[in-house]
Amino acid sequence: MPSLGELIAPRRLGRDFRWLLASSWTSNIGDGIALSAAPLLIASMTSSPLLVAAGAMMQFLPWLLFGLLAGAVADHHDRRRLVMLANGLRAIIVSALVVFLVTGHANVWIVLATAFLYGTAEVFADSAGSTLLPMLVRPTDLGIGNARLQAGYLVGNQLVGPPLGAFLFAIGSFWPFLVQILCVTLAVVLISRIARTPLPRREEPVRTSHAIREGLRWLRGNPPVRTLVLIILVFNVTWAAPWGVLVLYATEHLNMGAVGYGALTTATAIGGMIAIGSFGWLERHVSFATLMRVCLSLEVLMHLGFALTTTPWVAFVLMFGFGAYAFVWGTISTTVRQRLVPMELQGRIASVNMVGVFGGLVIGQFIGGLLAQTWGLTAPWWFAFGGSALTLLLVWRSISHIAAAKPVVGGDPVDSGPGQSSKAP
Repeated sequence: MPSLGELIAPRRLGRDFRWLLASSWTSNIGDGIALSAAPLLIASMTSSPLLVAAGAMMQFLPWLLFGLLAGAVADHHDRRRLVMLANGLRAIIVSALVVFLVTGHANVWIVLATAFLYGTAEVFADSAGSTLLPMLVRPTDLGIGNARLQAGYLVGNQLVGPPLGAFLFAIGSFWPFLVQILCVTLAVVLISRIARTPLPRREEPVRTSHAIREGLRWLRGNPPVRTLVLIILVFNVTWAAPWGVLVLYATEHLNMGAVGYGALTTATAIGGMIAIGSFGWLERHVSFATLMRVCLSLEVLMHLGFALTTTPWVAFVLMFGFGAYAFVWGTISTTVRQRLVPMELQGRIASVNMVGVFGGLVIGQFIGGLLAQTWGLTAPWWFAFGGSALTLLLVWRSISHIAAAKPVVGGDPVDSGPGQSSKAP
């Protein structure tokens, strides 16, 4: 019978993968603590839905400003060291916020500025970090590798972190952020244990602007990846509209309180853990095209359910279902992209994808804040339901082409291993 360590991080994935996994899990615990503590901190300073939504917007806005630059930097420098440097800066930024909180000088504008600076450092950390897995494991192991990283995200960012963040916030406003600093610092130490992951040598230096254009040209000429990025962009607009004011929806519309709000994300994590634990079976028995369609269809129905319910236990059930399908979708979409993108372009294409993700979040949260302030806290859910349903109808047929795509080398599609079948592209 395999050991627990073998089940979590199979030996075939290598020692460096285990260091990456440990660093990712540790960092996600810290981020999960802030996931509930930061909105609670802002909500304690203002009751404006726009300012509450702005807290998340300020953290995501840097992707629009620096995302493409960060991707180009990741493709031309030591990716491991970039992750270490960016995470170190994140710890310093949160330390400054703790000083303001302890001395009693914090206000909503300082918190928003901190969110923006933290988000800027996170852009470079995530752009470089997203390229490490394809450099450490074989293409056929990307699915299980991404599933394990997603499991860490679920445990740390969704299951353990949020209720711990809400509990620590109830003790004192600075405590969750102090623990976050410790987690991020430990993550830096763990990722430093990964051996160097050199990039292919370039005969001459490449200007950043040229590198960005090179990545965009590749994306424009690859319809499956391009369409996948567009789907993610639009669905993040519709998803973020209600999520930007979720703390108000939970505490005022559902009357759940601060701890109940943190527990909602815990329900998401429980559903996600069950789905991610089943990912290996799903990858072997169900086509990626079918899984992608099911996940996006459930997204539409989830928005409708939240728009209609006024009962906390129904909200928990919906959040459980959301976790089950959302993290299967995340694992599939990441695996498809990583298998189709050349190694030397991983940073740039990942950054374009993340610009779409967070660009959608910024747009969606701004829309959600306006809708909630004008028509009430359920209005963003109705917007999300209608927008996601229309988008799914438009891309339904394209999903088959995305799932069946093969990597292209020298103009010809190639098979990169046993995992490259119609069920696991």
